[in-house]
Amino acid sequence: MKARYYVPEGRDVRIAISGRSGCGNTTVSRMLAETLDIAFINYTFRSLSQELGLPLGDIIEKAKNDFSYDRMVDTNQVALAEKSSCVLGSRLAIWMLKNANLKVYLTASEETRAARIMNREGGNLEEISRFTALRDSEDTRRYKELYNIDNTDLSCADMVIDTETNKPEDIVQIILEELERRGLIGKENP
Repeated sequence: MKARYYVPEGRDVRIAISGRSGCGNTTVSRMLAETLDIAFINYTFRSLSQELGLPLGDIIEKAKNDFSYDRMVDTNQVALAEKSSCVLGSRLAIWMLKNANLKVYLTASEETRAARIMNREGGNLEEISRFTALRDSEDTRRYKELYNIDNTDLSCADMVIDTETNKPEDIVQIILEELERRGLIGKENP
């Protein structure tokens, strides 16, 4: 039986997890939130496309010139994260959630990310690689123009974790140990 981690009563803990598409931030964020029994917030362009009934590609294309899409996503996710203990998983979480107790950035090579996206969504690896590279550069340009955030500067991250060499459950454990080390969470041994 594994140790049980928890957020102590009366304390709010907010963890921000970011990474580019295919780095595993949704998987890791969800697993961490479930382990700590706190809210998982992952409101993204994908969420917005479902809410608006528009294809993700259309949202991404429109967002190139219309910053209202970014603002809708970012404002919504930060507002949700301010309510209670949570894990906020998004491209800009570590920059946008100013009061996060721990900011984690996940990395992986372009090749690994494209392969993961193909496994998740299907399609042609070469096309996905091209689309992902384009999306990365568009995201960087847009975030700089919109918020003056350089998403290639990871200096605000408390931890940078390579997801190519660590499985999601191992990454969650690394984060839990850091949260415990900082006195943000408790642990009950079996």
